Amino acid sequence: MGEKEQTKTLLPNSSPHVPQLPFTDSPPRLATQTISFDHARQLFDHMPEKDDTFISNTMMRAHLGIRQYDECWDLYRGLMRKVGCRSFSPDGYTFLTLAKLCTSSLDVWGSQQVHDHVVKQGFEHNLYVSTSLVDMYAKLGLMDCAQKVFDEMPERSQVSWTALVCGYAKHGEMDNARMFFDRMPKKDTAAFNAMIDAYVKVGDMTRASSLFDEMSEKNVVSWSSMVDGYCSNGNTFMARKLFDSMPHKNLISWNTMIKGYYQNKQPNEALNLFQELQLEPSLEPDIVTIVSVLPAIADLGALDLGNWVHEFIIIKKMNKATNVGTALVDMYAKCGEFTKARRVFDSIPTKETTTWNALIHGLAVNGYGNEAINVFLDMLNKSKTEPNEITMTAVLTACNHSGLVDEGKKWFKWMQDFGIVPKIEHYGCMIDLLGRAGCLEEAERVMDDMPFEVNDIILTSFLSACGYAKDVKRAESILNKTHDMELHNDGNYITLRNLYAKDRRWGDVEEMMGVMRSNSSRKEVGCSVIDVGGQVWGFAAGDRFHPQWSTIKSMLEMLLIHMKKETMFD
Repeated sequence: MGEKEQTKTLLPNSSPHVPQLPFTDSPPRLATQTISFDHARQLFDHMPEKDDTFISNTMMRAHLGIRQYDECWDLYRGLMRKVGCRSFSPDGYTFLTLAKLCTSSLDVWGSQQVHDHVVKQGFEHNLYVSTSLVDMYAKLGLMDCAQKVFDEMPERSQVSWTALVCGYAKHGEMDNARMFFDRMPKKDTAAFNAMIDAYVKVGDMTRASSLFDEMSEKNVVSWSSMVDGYCSNGNTFMARKLFDSMPHKNLISWNTMIKGYYQNKQPNEALNLFQELQLEPSLEPDIVTIVSVLPAIADLGALDLGNWVHEFIIIKKMNKATNVGTALVDMYAKCGEFTKARRVFDSIPTKETTTWNALIHGLAVNGYGNEAINVFLDMLNKSKTEPNEITMTAVLTACNHSGLVDEGKKWFKWMQDFGIVPKIEHYGCMIDLLGRAGCLEEAERVMDDMPFEVNDIILTSFLSACGYAKDVKRAESILNKTHDMELHNDGNYITLRNLYAKDRRWGDVEEMMGVMRSNSSRKEVGCSVIDVGGQVWGFAAGDRFHPQWSTIKSMLEMLLIHMKKETMFD
């Protein structure tokens, strides 16, 4: 065959619900740009007419193109210092290159030099050069300088206006951005996109939506910014509505929606959309897609799909990326596959704090407290990696889930030795740890002494501990203390009702049930998920939405009968 065909091969025991993996060869790597460039530079250095402005500009842009910023500067300065050099005289293209050089290298001091040379060479009134200076200053965050150049321009193009508007919008100066945007003689798509993006970043979806509706020509950036904005504000319904309406979607659009679903605690929808992406012939998941979908897989325990994604990562040579490796460790650890999690962890060439956190937390939440502490000690002693707030939350969680009270107290005390000030999450872990261990008095003391107000999570945790210890008086006391904080969720009422029932205080039970009825309180419905052949199904208590509900119900009833028989014969 002349050309290789792309094939999709089924994984062992896979089903049509699991996206199929395209086993394709990567295109051959070309010779590196640096090697080719070295030959070009040698040729340039030996040219008799190398001082020609056009050729010199070309060489400078070539240096800039491969991020050889110092070499670009050195070439320009060498040409300007060269005695008797009559061939080289900087022109507008020279200064366009130098302005871009400053923005690419974030060279604030160099930007002032470029501006000085522009004035000395008489290009300060050149439309293109002045516009490049506005853009340069705007991208460097020097908005006073950008506006000064803009104000002194004898004529302005649409690009000049857009550069200034984008600069103000990018740096959050929305009043100035909107003022110049409204003054623009003609608004282009870039200016609209900059304003929409800025409004999205400050959470003002009303103004963002208004500008979006006003646009006569929307591109994929416009649509993707709005999708991202709605996802960031928790409105995945509107985000998906816009996503489905997009006339053209690129991979960024798909990644934005997948990530938005996961961030809004809708992992099932994230996986469904990821599977839809597999049907797009012109698009293929990249690293951003992978690190967005792996946490959703971890939350749902969809191990079959996780294994498929891991194989895809290896084939596409993404496995050396630290963020991909970290997401894989997190996924396997949360799914209980600690051997695989550790294997991936050990294979990561450069481990960051987040990588260690993923393994520690995965062990912690699955009850492997001692193993999590040992990994933490390796992090400190062998790797010499500095822990952060998330690390310490994972360590305290490990102690909590495994009942390691003394260990938890020790690390909570030593947090400040690492330069970490305990936050409310760390206090919450300690209160829960002490409460579960029956140390209610100490837990209450920690709660009283912490520099934060009690939140709903800590209150619920403490009341649950009171329930385990059958300490009605302490539960009533803490509820009275927090009476004005409006923290009494339905679970807290149920906990106290059950405590009264265990103490046979039937009058208080009735009173509590009356309070619950008046507040329309309902216990949160429990939900379980199961991965079958790559398809994740969710089951909420009491629902009948599954298409095979009748069969499932019959099977459960048969199991119940068998269980009762076994109990009778025991």
